[in-house]
Amino acid sequence: MTDWTDPDTFVQALEQVETKEKGNCFEDFEEGDVIEHDPGLTLTQFGNESWMSQTLNHDPAYWRTDAAEARGYDEPPVHPDYLTAATLGITVEDLSEKGGYFLGRTDVRFPEAPVYTGTELHVESEVVNRATSSSRPEYGIVSWRTRGKDAETGDVLCSYERTNMIPRREPVATDGSGTAAAEEDGDGPDLPETFVAPEGGYFEDFVEALETANDENAAVAYRHERGRTQDDVTVASLPLSTLNTAKQHHNVDVMSDSPSGDIVTYGDVTRSTALGHARSDERTWREVGFDDESFHTFVAVGDTVYAFTRVLEAEDNVEETSTGSRTSSENDSGSDEAGTVRFQHIAFNQDDEPVYSGTRTAEIRKRPT
Repeated sequence: MTDWTDPDTFVQALEQVETKEKGNCFEDFEEGDVIEHDPGLTLTQFGNESWMSQTLNHDPAYWRTDAAEARGYDEPPVHPDYLTAATLGITVEDLSEKGGYFLGRTDVRFPEAPVYTGTELHVESEVVNRATSSSRPEYGIVSWRTRGKDAETGDVLCSYERTNMIPRREPVATDGSGTAAAEEDGDGPDLPETFVAPEGGYFEDFVEALETANDENAAVAYRHERGRTQDDVTVASLPLSTLNTAKQHHNVDVMSDSPSGDIVTYGDVTRSTALGHARSDERTWREVGFDDESFHTFVAVGDTVYAFTRVLEAEDNVEETSTGSRTSSENDSGSDEAGTVRFQHIAFNQDDEPVYSGTRTAEIRKRPT
């Protein structure tokens, strides 16, 4: 049986599988397109004060009730810098995650009425201009008009026009080196000949990928594009916020004589980071459970956590009988709006070394009908 976490096996698998890319290319935008950005964000006091403190914005009207009331506010309002950053941050996945130069932003406007914490922010962007770049032919130039709105009232809270250079899409090419190496080395890892990646993140996409791989020496396996470099927040702050007081996460003095030589990431942070990468390429409905979890080596400040996924099996939560009626499958608790998928997830670092592995069962949303 192949051990997918064996370092040599895993490196070869990474060379052969497809990367599920994030973000959009220049060709994906057309003038007049309106993009509803999915995440949304509730503007919080913690987020507001964290932003202001870390950027040294210490205007007392945004911190103290008496100073806020002196300016006619009912309470300290949301700082406009935090509001602007939150509005733009929500758009990045859809607009500029592919990279490219941020060329500028203009016409940033706010309402006269203050915005208070607890407001739920929803954001939309309209493509207002799309042009080629004569100086950088591998890029195009796109401008968007973005509006952050109060989800309850529909009032515009922040709006601006932003312009970015956006990479053009290039044909996917491969030299086949991974496959050739496997053929030449008879003692190499026992990996499938073919790797299949689902077309999308709905339950049916996973079923179709498994069916494609069913009749050949193939596996449904792919890597996720995102990575997260560990910093003081992920290594020290997140564990402490869960009341995890283990010294290996925050005591540099004690850990200086350990094998890592430094504080290390809480295992559940590593795990959750890898699962977050995977979930960003799925339509997750509900988590069911986890099994066979292992942590293979430590992760420290400066290490980057990536993720790799194998799809093991998929089962519909409802079955059609001979009379055409629909009935629950053995997974009685499952929703009929989702199907159940079992995955193996492997977190790995910048040196392609596995750091975590485990199996996960989740309900994945079905395509809307």
